[in-house]
Amino acid sequence: MALVSIRDYEQRAYEIIPRNALDYYRSGAGDELSLGLNRSSFDRLRIRPRMLQGGAERDLSCNIFGERFSMPIGISPTAMQRMAHPEGEVANARGAANRRVLFTLSTISTSSIEDVANATPGSPKWFQLYIYRDRQITESLVRRAENAGFKAIVLTVDTPLFGMRRADMRNKFSLPPPLTMANFVGKAATSVRSQGGSGISEYITEQLDPTLSWDDVKWLLRFTKLPVIVKGILTREDAVTAADLGVQGILVSNHGARQLDSCPASIEALPEIVDAVGDRVEIFMDGGITQGTDVFKALALGARMVFFGRPALWGLAVNGQQGVEHVLDILRKELDLTMALAGCRTIADITKEYVIHESYYSKL
Repeated sequence: MALVSIRDYEQRAYEIIPRNALDYYRSGAGDELSLGLNRSSFDRLRIRPRMLQGGAERDLSCNIFGERFSMPIGISPTAMQRMAHPEGEVANARGAANRRVLFTLSTISTSSIEDVANATPGSPKWFQLYIYRDRQITESLVRRAENAGFKAIVLTVDTPLFGMRRADMRNKFSLPPPLTMANFVGKAATSVRSQGGSGISEYITEQLDPTLSWDDVKWLLRFTKLPVIVKGILTREDAVTAADLGVQGILVSNHGARQLDSCPASIEALPEIVDAVGDRVEIFMDGGITQGTDVFKALALGARMVFFGRPALWGLAVNGQQGVEHVLDILRKELDLTMALAGCRTIADITKEYVIHESYYSKL
């Protein structure tokens, strides 16, 4: 069967990826209410197409922090990608580079900062950062990303502890040997082994700082020369605080619904954050993206770029770098067609007038 959608890739990947890794990638926190909301909240938004707008071609390109990308779609940081494919993050980053889209490397990757940089010279990349108990380790990660040519630091702020991920607990998740956390040496690289529960949760509890606060954002802003984006913001109050501190971007995200169950879907939180600080910082969003109409809806509600993580993993598992590229091609084609049928010729044309909640029509 031909693979023509993200759902097709997802179904095929489910047949390929070992259960230990698959459950880690696909699961959410708690009863997975928010995991479902990430999808169903897009389904409750309706596109209001405009007719007879003219123009046979669309321009999907966009500029972020002075860099030009082929479309407003980027790849989110996801951990331990070599569980999905032997080339892991390197293949994912190469796929993104070949399609001129943004790739974000996770701190807890199975390919190092330097390996990914060497594989994609000249291609814009961001580095996702966790704050470790050992601040010297944290600062070293930032310096390595700077030296390797990464263009921004994406600070994840929603993970003082890992969420209640029951699938990993049932599986007693461990990082399969010989894989390691490639950005580290010693115990920090090899300790993702179950001690009776979820090995990744035990690793995070041991290594990351549970006292994470806004002071840590100030600390990072003081010493890095790169733009700082905070990832994991879901409220206007936190968005205003982040903007007041001087961050350059906010990635509206509920961490793939893997942290706090019953929190809003990212697309639900997006409008209030755009309204609060959209004129002060760049606003991005991830969570629940599976098709081009989703991207269109997020852009209409104010996101400057939309990110996804799991679909790239599905493409990676099915066919490595070429699978990632095809997933990106599918989303590009779907977004282009959505724009054509909705009456938008450029990304700037996609405004909030093009999307409305289903409740509006129920009142007619």
